[in-house]
Amino acid sequence: MKNFLEETKYVDYSSENIQSKAVELFSTGMTEVEKAKIAFEFVRDEIPHSFDCNAEIITVKASEVLKFKTGICHAKANLLAALLRSQGIPTGFCFQHITLADDDSLGYCVHAYNAVFVDGKWIYLDARGNKSGVNAQFSTDKPILAFPIRPQYDEYLWKGIYSSPHISTMKMLESANCLQNIIDNIPDEVTEEPDLV
Repeated sequence: MKNFLEETKYVDYSSENIQSKAVELFSTGMTEVEKAKIAFEFVRDEIPHSFDCNAEIITVKASEVLKFKTGICHAKANLLAALLRSQGIPTGFCFQHITLADDDSLGYCVHAYNAVFVDGKWIYLDARGNKSGVNAQFSTDKPILAFPIRPQYDEYLWKGIYSSPHISTMKMLESANCLQNIIDNIPDEVTEEPDLV
């Protein structure tokens, strides 16, 4: 499990603002499930997805997402991972192949969400942010993700749990300076092998 607790460039949980937010969100005596729910709902509801709020700044690292209060799904997944890893809760990344539009006319992208190890099992949480047609929820049973799989549009999940964010998307975000850059350059494939299958 140590890989899923690691602090990294993008999951920078010792940053001052991450530590301060953890103190604000979590209290002594909370269970891991309670912490996971609180962190998930904070990232889902209080950090708008960059495209939903037409953000002018592109964030990548967890501390940036918290500072500027916006990020795409990958960046928001970094923040949720940072908050939970700061509490010693193993947190990983999962990826989904989805369309950029309602159909496959604009191509595909890699969508990111989190896997969190609580009560002896992995649960799957998608903090992308809800809006009309998107209703991700906290669940310790069946995952309730932002985007149900539509096989007719070649949508699917990459199997397994990754300890690190999707590096191609991280590099793309680091070089992007506007939302159009993301639309034009967001990766649509995961080539790395998962840490857990």
